[in-house]
Amino acid sequence: MAKTFEELLVWQESRALVREVYRISESGDFRRDFALRAQIRRAVISIPSNIAEGFERGGRREFRQFVAVAKGSCGEVRTQLYIARDIGHVEPGAADLLIERTVQIGRMLGALRRALIPAGRRA
Repeated sequence: MAKTFEELLVWQESRALVREVYRISESGDFRRDFALRAQIRRAVISIPSNIAEGFERGGRREFRQFVAVAKGSCGEVRTQLYIARDIGHVEPGAADLLIERTVQIGRMLGALRRALIPAGRRA
């Protein structure tokens, strides 16, 4: 297990996703869609923030719960990216790349969550 949350690849990848979402939400019509822009930014910030908060709490059970919240936020961001693509705020190719990143991060979070299940309770 990592000694700090900064060492976790999933935290690093989700932090990079934050930068990309902020970048795309600063252009064109997306910049003027205050509701969607604010919502996707809150959701994407939630991913690395919950990983960090759960890690820092020091217990596997709490960390697992915060990872689950981060995974939910990742799904929220993916949905908002689909919406942004559908309404023309983001070019389809750019949106699809970011959507794929959310899928990968979601898988990483799922694997981390499973790894946090106590050994005797794994099925």
